Amino acid sequence: MASQMTEMLKGTLDGIVLALLADRPAYGYEITSWLRDRGFTDIAEGTVYALLVRIERRALVDVEKVPSEKGPPRKVYTLNPTGRAHLDEFWRTWSFLAEVIEQLRTPGARAPRQTGE
Repeated sequence: MASQMTEMLKGTLDGIVLALLADRPAYGYEITSWLRDRGFTDIAEGTVYALLVRIERRALVDVEKVPSEKGPPRKVYTLNPTGRAHLDEFWRTWSFLAEVIEQLRTPGARAPRQTGE
């Protein structure tokens, strides 16, 4: 199951992290801890940091360096309007996929219609 979880997370982890940042700004270690607290116990810290670099380059978050009592300054990530729009699209896509998958699991259920795009 771990490898299936890893494969499924590849396409959704960006959206999951953006959803976490929709609640409040956070730094990398904090995001990793939140993910682990929510059941993503096998997630590597390096995976999260690579993802944060990627979403920063795509201008989905704003980044601010803040002093830390425990070492070098921390990069705090805040969801910006472009990231919010991307997250909204992620949720629309997720809802459509979840409905289709549930329909496949439930024989006789009606297929959803995709809107937008």
